[in-house]
Amino acid sequence: MTDTILIVDDEPDVRALLRAGLEAEGFAVVEAGNGADADDQLTAHSIGLMTLDLKLGGEDGLKVARDLRAKRNTPIIMITGKGDPIDRVVGLELGADDYIAKPFLMREVVARVRAVLRRYQAADASAAPEPRSTGGPRFTFEGWSLDLPRREVRNPAGDRCELTTAEFNLLAILVQRPGRVLSRDELMDMLKGHDWTPLDRSIDALVARLRRKIEPDSERPQLVKTVRGVGYVFAGDVKRL
Repeated sequence: MTDTILIVDDEPDVRALLRAGLEAEGFAVVEAGNGADADDQLTAHSIGLMTLDLKLGGEDGLKVARDLRAKRNTPIIMITGKGDPIDRVVGLELGADDYIAKPFLMREVVARVRAVLRRYQAADASAAPEPRSTGGPRFTFEGWSLDLPRREVRNPAGDRCELTTAEFNLLAILVQRPGRVLSRDELMDMLKGHDWTPLDRSIDALVARLRRKIEPDSERPQLVKTVRGVGYVFAGDVKRL
């Protein structure tokens, strides 16, 4: 196994425990004690996933997660105290892929790391080959353009918007069904190649990441809107070309 895991935690004992357990399962591991060190490690190494403690000494782990996610699409598993349910929800909305509550079992950590890595690897593997023809479905919405054959999204200024495979697939699903409320279960079924679990909230994290890339204000989304207790709806004015 070649995936390198970055452990971000200000407690050396916790880093040592996680490192020993992950290395025993064949993962390469690097460590960071704060947000700045984590950024350095992400620049220096090819990181497949990072674990992030939300209580980084004097730092706000949620801010660290927000800053790191704004720069990279590296998967994040948060490590939280059991008394932090709000932090867990906010962290998932910021783009974390999963969370682990302290005290944790290494078996659970390894299982969650592998599950998140499988989701990302499956999403990349499920990307459809780009057709030779330039013809095919294209859409516009609120000045944006979505070209399905080219798997290309451009913003109103005409610049290409870089989306991950999962983000593009989610946007394509939503744009082709404007005004239709889609439940989380429906979206999970449509996003083929993902390894979902019954309590998995990764769909919410994926929506949050997509919003940050296509919404003028991701805190007040106008395109991908939440339908409380149900799921999501694409509210943009869509035209098929």
